[in-house]
Amino acid sequence: MYSCVKTCSLQGLSGDVIEAQADITNGLPKFTIVGLPDTAIKESGERVRSGIKNSGFEFPLKRITINLAPANLKKDGSQMDFAIAMAVLVATSQVREIKNEFVFLGELSLDGQLNEITGALPMIISLREKGYKNFIIPNSNKKECSLITDVNIFPVKNLREAVDFLNGEIEIQRYSEEFYIKDSEYEIDFSDMKGQGFLKRALEVSAAGRHNILLVGVPGSGKSMAAKRFPTILPKLSFDEAIEVTKIYSISGLLKENKLIANPPFRAPHHTSSAISLIGGGRIPKPGEISLAHNGVLFLDELPEFPKYVLEVLRQPLEDKTINIARVNASLSYPAKFILIAAMNPCPCGFNGSNDHECTCSVSEINRYLSKISHPLLDRIDIHVEVSAVKYSDLSKDIKEESSSEIRKRVELARNIQIERFKDSNILSNSDIRENQISKYCKLSDKCRNVMDIAFKKYKFSARTYNKILKVARTIADLEGNTEICVENLLEAIRYRSLDSKYWS
Repeated sequence: MYSCVKTCSLQGLSGDVIEAQADITNGLPKFTIVGLPDTAIKESGERVRSGIKNSGFEFPLKRITINLAPANLKKDGSQMDFAIAMAVLVATSQVREIKNEFVFLGELSLDGQLNEITGALPMIISLREKGYKNFIIPNSNKKECSLITDVNIFPVKNLREAVDFLNGEIEIQRYSEEFYIKDSEYEIDFSDMKGQGFLKRALEVSAAGRHNILLVGVPGSGKSMAAKRFPTILPKLSFDEAIEVTKIYSISGLLKENKLIANPPFRAPHHTSSAISLIGGGRIPKPGEISLAHNGVLFLDELPEFPKYVLEVLRQPLEDKTINIARVNASLSYPAKFILIAAMNPCPCGFNGSNDHECTCSVSEINRYLSKISHPLLDRIDIHVEVSAVKYSDLSKDIKEESSSEIRKRVELARNIQIERFKDSNILSNSDIRENQISKYCKLSDKCRNVMDIAFKKYKFSARTYNKILKVARTIADLEGNTEICVENLLEAIRYRSLDSKYWS
């Protein structure tokens, strides 16, 4: 007796079609799973046996062989339990022969209930691209999977319900629900912050052009407060961007209440985080913080407190917008297009250069502290801002500060200008302009060239820094509605790189 049922295995964000082939023959009772299964799949034999019996079906006391094809592909995850159980039931004629268009995803509990699985959304999206349209999944995954409108989602609670549906004894309606809410509110706002106009302006430029930004300032100057409010001035994610982010969170098991993530994600890992937790990895590679921040913000507070080797692994994803993870069992790639906000004190005690507190650090201590941030990493951060302590006069003023929604409107206008500018290319924003495209999109007048020549000699900029300045100047011009970069735009962009010579000369 032979049967074949379709399921799926994930490799990164891509899903592969897996055939759960069951062959049942006479012989000593034995349940064998072949086809490079991992531990979770090997253990599914006991779950399948108990789930079938406790659902009121007969489990054959024969020799059962389950082959997960293709056999050369490493497979992991408990989502194949459902398909393996259905293959056994079809082979023993306890359920009608299943047509190839059905795909089964779900973890089976001992009582026959179907448990929620991780990665259901990317699995269904991948298989949809391969032509599959009908999916029977756990009831607890139905909201997540209803995001995909051109497939048929049939949620079931247990094995018995699935069999009754396939045998035509009950009807299960195709599930669909609209829960993409684009206008969601934040509990915090830039209007909460008093003063710090220069800092707010720099963050606005960062948001408009998707530029990475470094904040250097004394403790209590508002660096963390501003960073946490940064997502409130970012445009809402488009539906496609939201799907990308939701897929990553689905794989990681972080999708709360099966909701689509419509706001740009904000991730703030602690400085004790390991390199694996930051970039992803493990025996079975999973997304790290940089991928969880995809299409959003990665905030690294107390930057020099991170181990230097951890910071250095950021260099490649900051440049390529993706992270490649190679392991013995798999080599995977996860997206990592995020805006980096890094914050740090100017010295170990935090008061170097402060007018209100005396710095207690020696020159060697300060140099050792700052040397934890390498020049190659600094070169990949477009904007450097020195954040001074908030003045009492700013705190005591009874003036309504500009709200996040007002700033966001300007950011959206600048983003729209960039969308129009790059509509015939694969560039998304000014920060993505490649070196060979600088002369096309960041043209300078003779006056601007003279200003840049003076600044280049004074601050000893690197070639990468020079290009970063031009990209930031292009963003500032977009915010101001200027077709060409003017001297004022360029001077502001240069000001955002003056800390190189002050702290890291």
